[in-house]
Amino acid sequence: MRKTIILVFGVIILQLNLSCKSQYSTTELNKNFTSEQVADLYKITEFFKSEMCLHLDSDFKTCFERTPHEYLEATGNPFWMNIDFEKQKKLYSQISQTTFNEIWNFGKASYPDSGLELKSIGAVYNGKYQKFLSDFGNHNKAIKKYAERIAEAGDFVSLYLTYWQILKYKKDFNLNDPNIQLIIAIHYLSLNDQEKRKDKWELE
Repeated sequence: MRKTIILVFGVIILQLNLSCKSQYSTTELNKNFTSEQVADLYKITEFFKSEMCLHLDSDFKTCFERTPHEYLEATGNPFWMNIDFEKQKKLYSQISQTTFNEIWNFGKASYPDSGLELKSIGAVYNGKYQKFLSDFGNHNKAIKKYAERIAEAGDFVSLYLTYWQILKYKKDFNLNDPNIQLIIAIHYLSLNDQEKRKDKWELE
């Protein structure tokens, strides 16, 4: 009897795990990324969620909505500034280089006043992530506009995706949708990288 209970419990756990993965592997993701890359994207979302939720056991939507965005913005410390950048760099090493290269590339940020030239992260033009945004934008007006702005600028700009847009336009920004979660995660991780990376620019 005990073995039967353990077996049934194991089957239930397996079904739940498969269900979570199938929910994450959405049509647009599968169309543009390999299964290994989709797994990497899941890691990116989960890392962002853990930092946003301060490692509390809660879902993405609850954490985002409960974050005091307006207060933090007013104090000059937006919520994404609290993401641990050292841990973020470790995240980069935990995903494949090919996945990274489909989302991000590096360019040079120049500061004339100081003469500094620093490495700055940006968006990959016509990479798989950009194609994913465009595909998803075919049935989501807000993401379509976002994808166009990213393609034009080749960069992640804070004003392209703000917390008030996300909270106001709930139809377009369904926080339970893995696609939306990924887009938010990559956007704010990019802003955090742009703000905190201090590597000197060197030709590679």
